[in-house]
Amino acid sequence: MKLLEGAVDHGGSLGRARALFPNAVLPFVDLSTGINPHSYPLFDLPATALWRLPEAARGCELIEIAAQTYGAPSAGNVVAAPGTQILLPRVASLVRPGKALVLAPTYAEHARAAAIAGHEVAGVGDFAALAEADLAIIVNPNNPDGRIIERDRLLALAARLRARGGLLVVDEAFMD
Repeated sequence: MKLLEGAVDHGGSLGRARALFPNAVLPFVDLSTGINPHSYPLFDLPATALWRLPEAARGCELIEIAAQTYGAPSAGNVVAAPGTQILLPRVASLVRPGKALVLAPTYAEHARAAAIAGHEVAGVGDFAALAEADLAIIVNPNNPDGRIIERDRLLALAARLRARGGLLVVDEAFMD
């Protein structure tokens, strides 16, 4: 099955996977998106919750709670969005367009987002090479290989990039 021109295949199409692997054992479990096919039990959602858009005050409440929960300096350091996908190009534009290096292989959407923000993008396989970037992007722990970069190394790279006006973006970081 051919993707639309310019589309990024980042998984989640069970129909396409089944077409590629028609003899696969069922049920077909798709690990490409990290979505658990067995959801957490949820409370009953009243139908009225679907009748209107969220109130602005509730959005502010969400941001305040998120800032406290994640230890952000203030609510001004938190952005609410309907998923991270929409934010990736905005994050990449926090530093002026230049050389963006992505520690690869990893989730393809980061490179696309950096290109949208005007960066010249390349993938690198060596952590040390990221020091030459204006924008360095790491998924940690990495998808698909589970690679983990230690906190001290991430902080040292962030400081080095920041000293010359660059930026380190760490996706999915756990720092403890």
